[in-house]
Amino acid sequence: MYMNQPNKCLTGEVRLSYVHLAAPYAGQLNAEPKYSVTLLIPKNDTATVNDLQNAIAAAVAAAIPKTWGGVKPPIVPNPIHDGDGVRQDGTPFGDECKGMWVMTASRRAQDGRPWVCDISNPNVELAPQDSYSGMYARCTIHFFGYANAGKKGIGCSIDGVMKIRDGESLGGVVKPSANEFAQLAQATPADAVPAINPVTGLPWA
Repeated sequence: MYMNQPNKCLTGEVRLSYVHLAAPYAGQLNAEPKYSVTLLIPKNDTATVNDLQNAIAAAVAAAIPKTWGGVKPPIVPNPIHDGDGVRQDGTPFGDECKGMWVMTASRRAQDGRPWVCDISNPNVELAPQDSYSGMYARCTIHFFGYANAGKKGIGCSIDGVMKIRDGESLGGVVKPSANEFAQLAQATPADAVPAINPVTGLPWA
């Protein structure tokens, strides 16, 4: 429970992957664009795991009368996955998921962007370029029941992200800088390059 909401949690320190917090993102063609992030939760953080399970149980209890017509589905899919296991399609999780619980949280674009800040100043939004896959954060999330196209389950919404510290990027992206042309700048000066005769294609004598 967080902020007196039984279906809401404040996590401990987690690592973030597949970060789409600056703008809505659609992973598949014709899918609804959403803000989203995947949380990698250390398995030894039992306090966070217990909070998550209690919040899920509260969401299930609320969904039975409000969303599922008074009947609990025989099997309620758990939104938390074992990073040492395999994905729903049978492929293994990445190495960064080892020893972690893995959970994806999203937010509809119409509901507004999640609050993203730095621990140094929670009242100021974090610049988009400082939010990336691989950083460490604490997150506020809430669970809810859904019934859509015959499927019933528990979804997870990302409400806020507080960056705690930097981490190795999981995207393999190197940020460009002025060093991009360092080697070129050390090459032969432009005034030392002979001019070309446009008629002959040869350097002027």
